[in-house]
Amino acid sequence: MTPEIAESVADLLLKSKNVELINPEFRWGLITADPDDNKFVDCAFAAGATYIVSDDSHFKVLRDITFPRLLILRLKEFLDTLQKESI
Repeated sequence: MTPEIAESVADLLLKSKNVELINPEFRWGLITADPDDNKFVDCAFAAGATYIVSDDSHFKVLRDITFPRLLILRLKEFLDTLQKESI
């Protein structure tokens, strides 16, 4: 992906009514196996998210961390949750 395409996609996402730009002020550094994943964790905490949806195995470490608490759902678990809520 070129930088121009990435910028266009980011601009499109930011214009969506259900997207909020979050700039976390604190870096938790909870995922040591792949520190690049921490940006998603930090944003989720800063946004007050209930969970992160990811099949990335590096996020599993968050299941053992009690504070700050963030649930990790695999994509299938998330889809199952959505289906149950729509019934």
